Amino acid sequence: MKISDLFEEISLALLANKARSGLTILGIVIGIGSVIAMISIGQGASGSIQSNIQSMGSNLVEVMPGTQKSSGVSSGWGSSQSLTLADADAIAAEVPTAKAVAGEVSGRYQVTSKGKNTNTSVVGTVASYPVIRNVEIDLGYFISDQNVKSMSKVAVLGSGARDDLFGEGVDAVGQVIRIKGIEFKVIGVTKAKGGTGMGSQDDMIFIPLSTAQKFLVGNNYLSTINIQAQDAESMTELQAQVTNLLLSRHNISNPDNADFRIMNQADIVASASSITDTLTLLLGAIAGISLIVGGIGIMNMMLTTVTERTREIGLRKAIGAKRKDISLQFLVEAVMLTFIGGAVGIFIGWLASIAVTKFSGVATKVSLTSVLLAFGVSAAIGIIFGYYPARRAAKLNPITALRYE
Repeated sequence: MKISDLFEEISLALLANKARSGLTILGIVIGIGSVIAMISIGQGASGSIQSNIQSMGSNLVEVMPGTQKSSGVSSGWGSSQSLTLADADAIAAEVPTAKAVAGEVSGRYQVTSKGKNTNTSVVGTVASYPVIRNVEIDLGYFISDQNVKSMSKVAVLGSGARDDLFGEGVDAVGQVIRIKGIEFKVIGVTKAKGGTGMGSQDDMIFIPLSTAQKFLVGNNYLSTINIQAQDAESMTELQAQVTNLLLSRHNISNPDNADFRIMNQADIVASASSITDTLTLLLGAIAGISLIVGGIGIMNMMLTTVTERTREIGLRKAIGAKRKDISLQFLVEAVMLTFIGGAVGIFIGWLASIAVTKFSGVATKVSLTSVLLAFGVSAAIGIIFGYYPARRAAKLNPITALRYE
């Protein structure tokens, strides 16, 4: 059978019952569209999380206090008061792979201005913090070494904190805010970086480290030591060097008893990617169930078609059609249905992902891989669910088929 004749016969067969063909294709459209939309949401979330993590710093390694134990009972990570400014200075001086070091102490406080207030994160830090954590100044300037030395009561507002305290886009430089009843003069506002949640730098307020330790925290301990590696390749070596240095400084011989923990930015990204990949797989699997239902619909339609065209099959065999010709005709017909449904489904899924981004703000990403996967799945469904009806049509006895009414 010629290819042109084959596709002509298939087109006539599909158009002979438009409603049934359309409903069968609709099942594949819904399935493929759901898979594309769900995968795009998962991949978009993955990309957004990785971008947010990487925007928090370049080649970043964080040292945080470990667990505090009392009578053998652990109080949880971060409860130990074990890190000091001297540790941060020692890392800067003795670790050759450390490009920059910035200690910080942070906490959530009620912050007020004229007639407005907000509960946000206040970070006490030093002048090198913006370089390490990719903070850019929009208005004014950041905290200086002199501000830290003199325990100045100055503050730099994140763009979100500025909006909450003074209004969107207002130049807050020179204004006064109160943190725990203490007045701070605003000397700068950072550029918006986007992102939500407690880790967003847009919702932070930065003050000198010494000022935060004296007036807010009441002790000389740090909550985090931020370290920037020379490059991405030296992050693992930096982590090992910092670990050895702090173990020595804290007189700890067994690394298992360390009173601190170190987090590598690459490890954080890898962990986040693993979680979002699992989420993407789960969403795709749930949407894939509708593809199976669509495949069953195709098999049902093809079996019905074989029954309706039994006499036609018998006639074709009587005039010389071989089994492979009959089988190929019905198999290609099933694949054609799924390909049409797959193409429309990809378009619908793409539109759905755009709608999700526009109306919910959730980032989505339609990748070439997901599109190729959708076409591959469409072809597989056509072959798998079309094989049995095609085989059944090919095995019909021509004499029995000609007698069928």
